[in-house]
This record gives sequence, structure tokens and C-alpha cells, in this order.
Amino acid sequence: MFLSVGDLISTVRQKLLWRTSLVIALGLTISSQTLPSQKENYMDKPSTHITTVSTVHGPISGIRTKSPNIQSFRGIPYAKPPVGDLRWRPPQKPDNWDKVLPAHEFGTPCWQPHSENAFVWSRGIFERSEDCLYLNIWTDNSTSKLKPVMVWFHGGGHSSGWGHGEIFDGTRLAEQGVVIVTINYRLGPWGFLAHPELTDESDQNSSGNYGLLDKIASLEWVKENIEQFGGDSNNVTIFGQSAGSMSVCALMASPLARGLFHKAIGQSAACLGPFNSDPDGYERGTDLIKQTGARNLEEMRNLSNDEILKAASNSRWNSQSKITVDGWVLEEPPIYTFTAGKQADVPLIVGSMANEGHLLFPLDESLSLDQLDKELIKIYGENLLSQFKNLYHLELSRSPGLALREIYTDQFMAYSMRHWAKLNAQKNQPTFLYYMEHVPPAFQIYLADSPELNLPEGPRSAGAYHSGDLAFVFNNVGNIGLDWEAKDYELARSISKYWTNFAKSGDPNGAHTVIWPRFTDGNKETQIFDSPIKTVNGIKKEKLDLIGKASEDN
Repeated sequence: MFLSVGDLISTVRQKLLWRTSLVIALGLTISSQTLPSQKENYMDKPSTHITTVSTVHGPISGIRTKSPNIQSFRGIPYAKPPVGDLRWRPPQKPDNWDKVLPAHEFGTPCWQPHSENAFVWSRGIFERSEDCLYLNIWTDNSTSKLKPVMVWFHGGGHSSGWGHGEIFDGTRLAEQGVVIVTINYRLGPWGFLAHPELTDESDQNSSGNYGLLDKIASLEWVKENIEQFGGDSNNVTIFGQSAGSMSVCALMASPLARGLFHKAIGQSAACLGPFNSDPDGYERGTDLIKQTGARNLEEMRNLSNDEILKAASNSRWNSQSKITVDGWVLEEPPIYTFTAGKQADVPLIVGSMANEGHLLFPLDESLSLDQLDKELIKIYGENLLSQFKNLYHLELSRSPGLALREIYTDQFMAYSMRHWAKLNAQKNQPTFLYYMEHVPPAFQIYLADSPELNLPEGPRSAGAYHSGDLAFVFNNVGNIGLDWEAKDYELARSISKYWTNFAKSGDPNGAHTVIWPRFTDGNKETQIFDSPIKTVNGIKKEKLDLIGKASEDN
């Protein structure tokens, strides 16, 4: 049995002083110090040049960015506002319009908590709304040839974030000959509440996956409209990080998403374990609604957003928004779909960061050796206890807490991504695995006046941390964050080129890139993103093999 993200997090919460505020999404915005030659921020003050495009719902006008030929269309509605009677229902197609809709400003982020602590995704005060189902497009209109499309799903634990952070600006990727789409989708209880009464009213006898259905709706919008923006609807790549990567994985397993995308990229999270001990989510959802005092669907839909947020924090919901095996969006746990080879037949890139757990799992230095043994036996069984302690002896020599953190990090990230690659490669689909060892500077998200994380040992002391890849993928190094160096810019150019090459052909290789061989279960070829980029036959092989054996045995 494969362990879920939720199972791991639950255990870590008990023994490692888990902080929900730092789960799943670390990384984003803020223009600041950069190399002088790279300082221009394409998100800042675009020109007012207007371009009009027709969609099936009505005409839309966009604006030209500072980059020659790149246009930006912002805040395009891809579904009706999910408010009132549409709260906790599948997304509905937007109403049509006759007048030109100015798509010049980004849509409002979906409802989510404000936080004044170290919550790096949504710290601070910002506008929120249930009327949030909008997408953004960056495209090069200088050629008539249809271009590959890349649709981005942001991270944030399915509980926070939005698609228009500066780090997700698609200008530089669009300059490489692709069309970039980023979206907002429903989060937290608004996006993932499963409840018996919601299931009973559903034509599909389903509830819970509204945020995932939003992603499917955005892909349907792309299929219907993207050619008007220069995109090829028959060449769509979905890509995402953390919770966004889990969504990519789930969409590969979902029958509702078949034919809506043709390639996939998952960064730092998979969906291949049982989701939790309550797979339909009813118990957590029922407890949340019980906390509000609502007695029926009408009262549930009349709850204020603050009431829902308060109930979530005081219930078993506990800030964890999980995908549900509902029998419709997901007919079975995705691990069953992938193991049987029934997932979508698409080329795949997957991978993780070398130090994912550094900021994900706060270190419990008080954990005793006896407590470590009990935790490992509970998760992996007594027969493998000595093997785990032998393989992680270096971490154990420093502290039992560090050993436990590293074991869980390897389970949650490196092993999960390797297993995802293995199951896709078994279908003879082109599959590519990476492992990022390059250490970027760490910085706060959405705090333009205070981007520093104030790490005591300096901005690069977090290692290759969770979300540290985002600026490299979007080639936005220098537009956000602090203390970038020449090696960062060089690696960003390479990684973004791999991603756009893959979107074009299903193969990340091309001119001016280091050869990246296909993953095979035999050699487990892994591309190491560092300075320089190199290929190895597997990373952490003995450790990951042991985790795999333990998972299968349990």
C-alpha cells in the first residue's frame, strides 16, 4: 500500500510540530535585486496597445507586454461565478457577451485565508472572491502558425495561491514559441468539500472535487478557444507544481479529462497513495458543516465566507484540502488506475527538489530514538526498521528528528515522482525524470516590500527547497526574489527550454540543451539540474528502493 501525502503530513504533524502555513507551496513574487542586464520586469506597466480576439462567448481585448510581439489577455472568465446556488456545484460555462470584454487586469484570487505569520503563499491582506474562475494567456501574435499550448496549475496545498503571481508571468516562455495559460481554481472548502447532501443532489452522485472540475473546465475552454489566440488545441501540455502537480497526476487518471491534453509535467508532488483513511472526505466535510450550524443545503449556501473559514479552522478539515475519490471525477484511487496502466497515454516529465523537506517539515530536535523507532514501525513495519536506520545513519547521527524528516521527504517526493515515472514508462510513453540539486536563494511570496525569509545562515541555506524551481521553469529569475547570480540565469534558460521543447514535441531535448535520456525502470535515468547539468542512473537508489519495498509490503 502506498502512503499518501495526507498520511505523511498527518504523522509529521504529530511528531514534527507541523505548520500548515508552510505546506506545499513556497516560492514567489517580488521584483528586487537582479543582475543589471536582466532587471526588466515584464509584468510591470505593459503598453496600452489593444488587440481584439473573438471567442465562442464573445470578443476579448488584450494588451501588448514590454516584450516585442507578446500579448497578454488577463482575467478571462472560463466559467460562471460559482456563487449562490452554484456554490459547491460543477463549473458552468460562462454567459455570452456582445461588447468587447477588456481582458487587461487579472481576476481576483479565489477565497482563501489571510495570514500574518510565515504563510508564504497568501501572507498579508489581499482581495478575495468566490467570483474567481478566470484564466490568463500570453501569446506571440507575430506568426500565423499555431503554437503548442501550456496550461499551468499553481500550488498551495489546494488551499491557497492564484495563477497570476509575478513568478508565473508567461512572457518569457511565450517568447520561446508556446502559448501560456494560467488559471485560478476554487480552493479549500469552496473547492474540495465533500458532503452527503451535496452528493445526494448531484446528478453524478458526487461531491468534493470542484477545484479539479474547474481545471477540467479551463481545459475545455482552451479546446474551444485557444486557436483564436494562436494556440494548437491538439497540442496541449498541462503542468503544475506541488498541489498543481497532484492535479496533473489526478487528471491523467480522470476519465473526464481524456482528450483535453496531450502531454504532462509534474513538479514536486504526485497522487499515487490512498488519499486518507476517509477516502470520500465525508467525515471531514460533515464535521466542517456541523461547526457552522447549517442544517441543510440552502443554509450551507447562505453561509458567509468568513463562517466557512472559521469552521474549517475549528474542524477536522484542519486546512487540508484533498482530492476525493468520488466515483465520477476519479472512479478509483489513482494508484489503481496507474498500476493497471489505464491512465492517459501521454509523454511525461516529473521530478523533485533535493531538499523539499527543509521548509516543508520543521525539524523536531526533541524526537528521541525510541520515538523514531515507533514512527518507522507504524509506517513501514518492524521488519525493515534496521534497514531504514542503516541507510539513514548519517542523518540519524545528527538527530532522530532529522532522520525522520529525510525519510518522509524521500517518501513524499523523490520516491513518489520516481514511481510515477515508472508507471508511465511501463506504457511505453516517453518519460523523463529530473532531480534539482541547484540551490536557489529563498524569498517570501507576494511581499514586494519584504521578500526576505531571513534565514539565519543566508538566502541559500534552505537548500534546493520546495518551490525553488518555479522561477527557473518560467525563466523569471531576476524578476522576483533576491540575490540571483549568473549561474541561476544560465540554469533558468536551460530548464525553461527543456519545458518548451517538451511542449512542442514530447521530447525536452533540442539545440543548446544537455541531452536528457528517457527514463527506464532498469537504469532510472535522472537529469540532475545543477551547474553543470548532468545525467545519472538513479538518485538515492538504495533508499528509494527500500521505501518502495516498504510501501508495497504494507
